[in-house]
Amino acid sequence: MQAGDQAGALAIVRTNAGRDLMRRIRATAAEFDRAEVELQAMRADRAAFRRSILAAVIAVALALAAALAWLVIRTDRRHARDLQVANDTLRLEIAHRERAEGQLRQAQKMEVLGQLTGGIAHDFNNMLAIIVGNLDMLVRRLSAEDTRARAMAENALSGARRAAELTKRLLAFSRLQPLQPQPTDVNRCVCDMSEMLRRSLGEGIAVETVLGGGLWPALVDRPQLESAILNLAVNARDAMEGQGHLTIETANAMLDQAYADAHAEVTSGQYVAVSITDTGIGMNQEVLAKAFDPFFTTKSVGQGTGLGLSQVHGFAKQSNGHVKLYSEPGVGTTVKLYLPRSLSAPEAIQVTSARLSPDFAGQKVLVVEDEAGVRSFAQSALRELGCQAIGVDGAEMARRTLAEHPDVTVVLTDVVMPGETGRALVDSIQDTHPDLIVLYMTGYTRNAIVHNGMLDPGVRLLSKPFTVSDLGRELQAALVERRRTHVSP
Repeated sequence: MQAGDQAGALAIVRTNAGRDLMRRIRATAAEFDRAEVELQAMRADRAAFRRSILAAVIAVALALAAALAWLVIRTDRRHARDLQVANDTLRLEIAHRERAEGQLRQAQKMEVLGQLTGGIAHDFNNMLAIIVGNLDMLVRRLSAEDTRARAMAENALSGARRAAELTKRLLAFSRLQPLQPQPTDVNRCVCDMSEMLRRSLGEGIAVETVLGGGLWPALVDRPQLESAILNLAVNARDAMEGQGHLTIETANAMLDQAYADAHAEVTSGQYVAVSITDTGIGMNQEVLAKAFDPFFTTKSVGQGTGLGLSQVHGFAKQSNGHVKLYSEPGVGTTVKLYLPRSLSAPEAIQVTSARLSPDFAGQKVLVVEDEAGVRSFAQSALRELGCQAIGVDGAEMARRTLAEHPDVTVVLTDVVMPGETGRALVDSIQDTHPDLIVLYMTGYTRNAIVHNGMLDPGVRLLSKPFTVSDLGRELQAALVERRRTHVSP
């Protein structure tokens, strides 16, 4: 070190300038350190801020993603529910349509079968009218001593009557039998039949009646109702093989619109229900589907015609009612017959004498019938009763005969004839012959004197085949009614 430099240094030391310089240097260094620390802290704060911002953004993104996922899941679930509801609705609609189509096919089948059997019954009744009528007259004329011939004739007549009963059932199934519905006490009807049913069904069948309280009157043809109940009871007996329990129950019933929509040809409203329940072998679904078909039977050959249930079905439909089958194999069967409610009270049953009127001797009857055999029998039967009888084969000849024989008091006319019907004939002569008594005879009513299955008011009908006694009773009733009408003020 040079002498000058040394002296300068000693001067600096003595004046503490170096110490001040060092303090300044250290202060400056400390300031730099603080700035560095603050800068590091600021950098750390900024990093933390950026991290918090990033975390917030991520959290918001996750929240949005979760919300979106929830919305997607909710929408998918709603769509799935909507699809399930739509699928269920579609299945119900398909099932309803299939059921409706099945009922329509069944109704169409029954209608075709009804038209076929109705036409057959008409032809058979015309033939049976000749057979039954002439056999009846033969039996009446055979002496009591001629036992062999009488037995043969009675046997033939019995067979012909069974054939007539068969055609009657065909007409019932076809809804072509003429009905005369009246307000009817169904409880009284069941009570009146109960003892007869017990005797008919045999000791092995316990018959129980459960009568509904406050039962409404039913608008129904009572004899046909009794026939339907008897048919159902006999079917039940056969299903129980002669041993079991038969219950006949009556009740008021209301068929709502939902039920009507689910069953073809059913109208919603108030009905009187007659239920016949047995403890027999029951029916499976295949048998149930065919139970109302004519000639369908599960019985052995010769033990049934297969027309019992079909007759009941036809009667119910023609009466504007409904019939429903419930059955389970091994448990039994219930047949529910729904009859329309009548708003009128039943009339008291009038008992009339069965004796033939002596006035027959003064009656002159015009028989109008295109079938020669039936016309011949009707004339013979009227003469057997003591009447005078003239026969013609059609409406035009009938009008000419009435003009030539003004003393004719009764017209006995067929309903269905070639050309002009019996009803048209009667309408054409009423103005010129207002006092004529008119009796119709038919084996097939169509719509000439029957509308909606019901006889027109004031019409008296003799169903083919008939006997001399049947004709006499109907003629007597017409004469009694005419006298009562003329006597009344």
